[in-house]
Amino acid sequence: MDIHELDRYLLIGSAVLIVAVLAVRLSVTAGLPSLLAYLGLGVLLGSSGAGIEFADANLAHALGFGGLVLILAEGGLTTPWSDVRPSLGVGVLLATLGSVVSILVVALGAHYLLDLRWELAILLAAVLTPTDAAAVFSVLRTVPLRKSVTGALEAESGLNDAPIVVLVTAVSAGDIVSGGVWPFVGLIVFELIVGSIIGLVIGYVFGRILRSLALPSSGLYPIVVLSFAVLAYGAATFVHASGFAAVYLAALVLGNTDLPHRRATRSFVEGIGWLSQIALFVMLGLLLTPESIELWHVWTGLAAGAMLTFVARPLTIAACAVWFGRSWREQLFLAWAGLRGAVPIIFATIPLSAGVDGANDLFNAVFVAVVVYTLVQAAPLGRLAAFCGVLTDAARDIEVEAAPLERISADLLQVRVTRDSKLAGVEVGELRLPEGASVTLVVRDEKPFVPHRTTRLRKGDDLLVVATRTAREAAEKRLRDVGRHGRLAGWGPD
Repeated sequence: MDIHELDRYLLIGSAVLIVAVLAVRLSVTAGLPSLLAYLGLGVLLGSSGAGIEFADANLAHALGFGGLVLILAEGGLTTPWSDVRPSLGVGVLLATLGSVVSILVVALGAHYLLDLRWELAILLAAVLTPTDAAAVFSVLRTVPLRKSVTGALEAESGLNDAPIVVLVTAVSAGDIVSGGVWPFVGLIVFELIVGSIIGLVIGYVFGRILRSLALPSSGLYPIVVLSFAVLAYGAATFVHASGFAAVYLAALVLGNTDLPHRRATRSFVEGIGWLSQIALFVMLGLLLTPESIELWHVWTGLAAGAMLTFVARPLTIAACAVWFGRSWREQLFLAWAGLRGAVPIIFATIPLSAGVDGANDLFNAVFVAVVVYTLVQAAPLGRLAAFCGVLTDAARDIEVEAAPLERISADLLQVRVTRDSKLAGVEVGELRLPEGASVTLVVRDEKPFVPHRTTRLRKGDDLLVVATRTAREAAEKRLRDVGRHGRLAGWGPD
């Protein structure tokens, strides 16, 4: 690649990224997964549109797994443990027993009704079964659902990739037939347990290290936290355990550890998650050749998707959620909200890269099923949530958004009253901060409280000051002046 080719790729790549980011707003407003826009953009840029050739299944497989690792890391780092904990049991059961039920139902239907040979029937069922973490995280977080519902769906989508990728890889390589079923089941159990342990240990150990580590720049913390989550994936795969289970659980532990600069870390990983989704879905769109899609692919994709959505998924929920006392309305919503996205398409590249006979047909059928049923399932989610009674009560009264400082162009300043500072002894009202700036919180002896105008500051206090961008410079100057000269700063010469 010469410098001119690099310049062209940078031009095209930046333009695609800008269009994709603008599409995020449209998808969020419409309540649809952004993957539909990204996949469409990839198809338009591909060989049938703008003429960009991309047909390397091995590269797509590798890049797909890399993108999925980052998406799972983002999901774990941004998921509150309080949301997952009440529903962890049902989420784990859906990711394991639920996956088995779905695969059996769809595989039987694909073999006997669609006349697919057993190998392709099992691959089609396994590839379509896992819910997509990116679709679930992006769509469900725009619908104010009860924690018991979001926790179950997010735990399922974060954990169900692990057993499925083992199954799809083994079937594509023919290992199940050669090694036997029970050794294969034991392999899946081993990978899940060891991968989970590795993820939990790395998250806990490195979380404690980060709490006591003083890095020279706050911008380094998000990079290190994300790197530790990805490290869990690499460590697990090194010992032939489940990297997907490891990265999600490590990220979940790190995201719920009291780390420095948590808000900056969350913003950073959300950006990385969006970037991974955009790159991943555009790439998968490039991999598709629309003219190669025949009527058989459409029929097979629609039929397999219908078996999964209307038969296998409800049976899965009934087999798993009923043990946890979930009502039929909540089970209905859980069944419908099992969104598919990039994950089935990524997993369809495994048999494609392994050269399985019929893998191209499988990829096209999966692509059709994902696009159609993601659109069908995502569109009515809000109304279905209201019908099933799984919306939070707070959502009907007010809209709460955390830290909307960017919307009002404001900054949050943290001010420390040091040992030599003349801020000590000054009352909050005597600070006389400019209009647009206010002391909103005082932290004293590690206990926060809202100050009054007569609250007297003490040495060791931390002040949280909200200031608009136009008032920030004047507020900082005023605080420095009082810190040097006391409450009478500004009345006489400095």
